[in-house]
Amino acid sequence: QVQLVESGGGLVQAGGSLRLSCAASGNIFSINAMGWYRQAPGKEREPVATITPRGSTYYAESVKGRFTLSGENAKKVLHLQMSSLKPEDTAVYYCNFHPAGANYWGQGTQVTVSS
Repeated sequence: QVQLVESGGGLVQAGGSLRLSCAASGNIFSINAMGWYRQAPGKEREPVATITPRGSTYYAESVKGRFTLSGENAKKVLHLQMSSLKPEDTAVYYCNFHPAGANYWGQGTQVTVSS
């Protein structure tokens, strides 16, 4: 019922920037309850930046001051602007939509940061 399509991943040098985008379609009416997660090889998937159902934004401590969420509510697009990237940011980044009673994931987009 909900489809999430990510774009914007790629290869970047440390200190560089990337912008990830997630386009949502289907039975979704707001970017609230959406967010970004990431999973590095050998590690568990972790939240990076999320929006609560009321619209509050939360960031993982490791990305505060470097990553910024923004959205285009009418288009149901969620962006993650990533700056000052570090090699430890290397991971597959997943878009998520988690309303009450449901959970949806995108296919993931690879972000690789070289030192």
